[in-house]
Amino acid sequence: MREFEYQALPGRVVFGAGAARTRLAAEVERLGASRVLLVAGERDAALVRELVAPFADRVAGTFSGIRQHVPLAVAEQARGLAGSVAADAVLSVGGGSTTGTAKAIALSTGLPVIAVPTTYSGSEVTPIWGLTENDRKTTGTDPVVLPRSVVYDPELTVSLPADLSAASGLNAMAHCVEAFWAPRRNPISALIAEEGIRALASGLPGVVADGGDLDGRAELLYGSYLAGAALAVAGTGLHHKICHVLGGAYDLPHAQTHAVMLPHVLAFNAPGAPDAARRIGRALGAADDPAGALHALASRLPVPRSLRELGLRDDRLDDAAALIHGIVPADNPTPVDAASLRALLQAAWTGAPLDGPCETTQEAAS
Repeated sequence: MREFEYQALPGRVVFGAGAARTRLAAEVERLGASRVLLVAGERDAALVRELVAPFADRVAGTFSGIRQHVPLAVAEQARGLAGSVAADAVLSVGGGSTTGTAKAIALSTGLPVIAVPTTYSGSEVTPIWGLTENDRKTTGTDPVVLPRSVVYDPELTVSLPADLSAASGLNAMAHCVEAFWAPRRNPISALIAEEGIRALASGLPGVVADGGDLDGRAELLYGSYLAGAALAVAGTGLHHKICHVLGGAYDLPHAQTHAVMLPHVLAFNAPGAPDAARRIGRALGAADDPAGALHALASRLPVPRSLRELGLRDDRLDDAAALIHGIVPADNPTPVDAASLRALLQAAWTGAPLDGPCETTQEAAS
């Protein structure tokens, strides 16, 4: 008989083309916020001014010092500004680092967050926070950081370049894939994850070919929402542990690191989770070869294919493996030891074809 636990998370989602321009003010009103701290990068300044114009009198301050992986010093600056302007809510407009900064404010202040994502990270629907200090990224889960309301507007992602769209979309797909074997996996999160993979795989090629493909943009944004929803419930596993270490210790770009690692971690874990692998493959259109299908998809996209391309030196791989080994979930579907982890990183560093690293990592794990 089937047994599982599923903790549904609170939160409101508004989804539709033009929603950020026509419905964001109502979400601010719904919270009863009168002194909003706006968190948004300088690059999005013109867009943000347009979006907040209907409630500009409620914006008490703006924090624009966004940095990837949310360094603790940046979080403290943002928290200080929230206090100095007596903010009663936080509005984030931007990608995962922007959302992460808003979450960092909420973590210590309890302020409610409204998120308007402009990439496909999925972070906006998770209670997961992350902070980096002394080259180490720490993550945790706290319901206080979960945005109260999320406004998804495909029109806001049209200006996202093809390479960033592809990397961000694969980052979201990593959330879906990981949800199949993360510590709190369950049948409901798996359903959500499978549909998320299908939507992302469907939308990515068209958006890369034509950045103005609004239907494709909507499919990607829908998939990223599902990715975040699956990850929020299931938690994180081997893939995210690897990426968090690589990002925090070596300042590798977040989405691109996920894009590089995903096919290799999937190839590594698939033999230990055949049913999950079949469902992942089915969503990708190749139930018998999920890693190959993902590799083929990535090969059509303008994304890095190796950790070497991201600037990681090969003499850092031993240290990286040691940092990761101590935080690998005990129930990872394929056993992980020091040798197999080092081989997995080596495969991702070289970007070698998957039949090579897949055999290498599995031999090391056996």
